Formats: sequence, structure tokens, C-alpha cells
Amino acid sequence: MACLEMSLPNSTVKELLPQTLTYSLCIHIEKGKEVWVVAGMLAQYLESATDSVLVMDEGKPIGTIGGKEIMENLLKNPTSSLFYGSKVEDIMEPNPLVITKDTRYLDLMDFWKKRGRAFAVIKNEWGHYSAISAKKILEIGMHCKTNLSISDLPKKPMITFKKDDSMESIIKSMFENKTRKILLENSNKYINDRIIIETITEKMGYLKEVDYFLNILANIVELEEARIIYDDLKINEISAMMYDMEHPYVIYKDWMVTPWDICTALLEDGIQFRCDKK
Repeated sequence: MACLEMSLPNSTVKELLPQTLTYSLCIHIEKGKEVWVVAGMLAQYLESATDSVLVMDEGKPIGTIGGKEIMENLLKNPTSSLFYGSKVEDIMEPNPLVITKDTRYLDLMDFWKKRGRAFAVIKNEWGHYSAISAKKILEIGMHCKTNLSISDLPKKPMITFKKDDSMESIIKSMFENKTRKILLENSNKYINDRIIIETITEKMGYLKEVDYFLNILANIVELEEARIIYDDLKINEISAMMYDMEHPYVIYKDWMVTPWDICTALLEDGIQFRCDKK
């Protein structure tokens, strides 16, 4: 086996993921299904297996739905009619990003930044589609060669909320600050779109028995904890750690690290990728 070192940003996704490019599950739903169905799927799979659900129409991908679409529409219609009176095509983002094995990493990241969604699909060898998400990119981060560590990443402002904040203020804060995760003040506990969707689907019966969801206070939501670490890990080390987490979110001192931070860090000049080939 010969070990090849390549410039990471200019490498294709096939070169960076030679064995596992099409291994990630693509969760999909057929056009015509009601929104409650896709909400239940997002509560189960968001951030873990995938980051969005692909909407299909007779085998053709026509749109994507993630936490963003659910949150946006909750602000417009915070009632059960959103889930039982709307179809997935009514709220989806059309024209899903379909890439090929020859798409360069640099171009993939450019697509993602423009769309504000770290999600793409690629046709696989079985005639279906596989998902490429920010968590999938952690596989690349695990094998990169760089001296960059967490402390070299840009610091992000810490966006927080209080237990007596309303769901409306929390969701609006997510959009205003362009973040999906908001920390409970003075803690490592957080709320995000997945947790909100999970609360709605599993504890609120898709808002059937809720008068006005946006007035509900955050203190009824079961929060999750970001993992606190005490070592300034290298990019490959933190990538490996987050890859093994069901819902990756790490705090090191004043740095909050998500898979998206690794995606952007891998664009830095001088990062090499180690790939074993015959």
C-alpha cells in the first residue's frame, strides 16, 4: 500500500472518501405525505444519520426538508394544522443539491455556504441516493494532516437563552444569529431544532392539545448537554471524537465546536489528506 498526500480543498469527494462515499443513509419521503410524517423522521434522524430528509417524486429528488423548514413554518403557523394540514412539498426547499464523485471539496463547501444547508445527495451504485452531510465530512477530518487545533478555529459569539424564554424568542434567535444550537445561560446544556421537533412530536402530539406553541416556555423542554473537553485537540482528533457522538457538539474553553466548524477548517491552506491506495 502506498500512502498518498493530497491537497484537501482541491480533492474530489471520491478521492477523500474512496471507500465510504455512498455509505451514508439518505432518508427520503414521497411527495404528497403530510408534514407530521417528515417531522417524526427529523426527530429521529436529524444530526445523526443525516441532516435533512430528501423529498422524492417517482424516484426523482425534488426537495429537501430539515429543521430550518419546520422552524420557519412554526413561526408562521404554530398549530397542529402545520403538521396535519400541509404536505411536504408545501414547505420543502426545492432543487436539492445533487453532486457527483468528481465534485471538489472546495466546490461542495461553496454550494453549502450559498444554500445555508450542509446537505447534498449523490447517486449510488444501487440506483438510489446517499447523503453527504457535515457529519459525513468528519470522516475526512479524521484523516487530515495538519497542526491546526481547536484554538486555531474562529471563536463564535455565545448565544444563550433563559428557561423562561418563549419558544418564539428562541426560534427567532436561531435565525437572527444563524445558529441551530443555543446554550442555556451559565451551563453546557443546549436547545436546537432537533430537540424542539422531538418535543413537538413525542410530547405535544404534534400540537393537537397546545393552544399557542410560540408562547410555551423553554423550561418544559428536555435539554441536552454539549461535551466539555479540556485538551486543545488537533482537527483530526476532534473530528474522530465528534464522529463517534450521536449528536456532535463540543465545548473547549471559549470555543464551541460543531461538525460545520470542521467543514470550514478543512478549507485552510496547507491541509493535506492522507489516503492509502494500492
